Amino acid sequence: MTLAGRAKSSNAREMQSFYHYYFKKNIQALQNAADKHDRAQLTKAYQTSTVLFEVLEAVNQTEAVEVPDEILQAHTTVEEKKQLYMPYNILPLDPESQNQAIMRYPEIQATVSALRNTSGLPWPMGHQMQVNKDILDWLQIQFGFQKDNVANQREHLIMLLANVQIRQFPKPDQQPKLDDCALTEVMKKLLKNYRKWCKYLDRKSSLREPALQQEVQQRKLLYMGLYLLIWGEAANLRFMPECLCYIYHHMALELCGILAGSPMTDEPVKPVYGGDDEAFLKQVVTPIYETIAKEAKRSNYGKAKHSQWRNYDDLNEYFWSVDCFRLGWPMRADADFFCQPLEKLRVDKNEACCNLGYMLLVW
Repeated sequence: MTLAGRAKSSNAREMQSFYHYYFKKNIQALQNAADKHDRAQLTKAYQTSTVLFEVLEAVNQTEAVEVPDEILQAHTTVEEKKQLYMPYNILPLDPESQNQAIMRYPEIQATVSALRNTSGLPWPMGHQMQVNKDILDWLQIQFGFQKDNVANQREHLIMLLANVQIRQFPKPDQQPKLDDCALTEVMKKLLKNYRKWCKYLDRKSSLREPALQQEVQQRKLLYMGLYLLIWGEAANLRFMPECLCYIYHHMALELCGILAGSPMTDEPVKPVYGGDDEAFLKQVVTPIYETIAKEAKRSNYGKAKHSQWRNYDDLNEYFWSVDCFRLGWPMRADADFFCQPLEKLRVDKNEACCNLGYMLLVW
């Protein structure tokens, strides 16, 4: 073997040796960690191990060296566990987190348990159920929300409900069951503006009550989860609260249709934008955001006259009238909201002024 060949072989062996060492020291040693600091280190180790394997695989492919079975098995273990030890903000919600101090609070346990009640929800054909899937996972699959948004809003909703619950029931010895009063209070605050919007436009709310009493709690959690997921990906649309009401109105109605099923076929109704990855961001948020961006460009950094472009308030006012429902669902790309010919309007106004001046002169 040439010197270059021995160097290449050595590179592959070095990577294999280092991966094996890293796996043994940083993953196996902390596998049963209960301490929060150790779990944080283990989470980081799983992410790092994935990157190391990618480098190892690239080096081995370059040098035409096969990856040993021992390392392949270790990588398989890492990929399986990596889904359980995901980075989090406050609440570790993976299946191994039961012994964490914060997860022992009754109000946290009660909310988590309620969210994981997915009985009766129609999952897509061929979907493989995983451990601890909950209501927000179901909403993600149905409407195409982003994975990280789901994780953030799951924690958000749990903390909102738990905070209200602990105020109402401060005794720590109570049974871990989500109280209906806490649920109703949080839902009332979250959807207050939506209900006012419906009342102002004299439109019936899309929040339908289920026929069975035992489904009420689940339905309320679905409504709240849907609202938070929409808000979480809304970006600049958050400056247009009535626009969010319009979006929520239609998606909540779709949610009811999914749960009730088609009256003709008795099959679940599919949302118009589908549940593909990032479908909500790409097909709902992005078109409206691009309209905002175009108007901002027309403003010439705020130097243009206010009559020549639409700001956030102007765009949001579109949803203050029942005429906003002409936008449709799915939203029509040729609707005035998206393609109002402002340039043409300005020309028409100028021509009208000239004609009026001419008429006055003749008079």
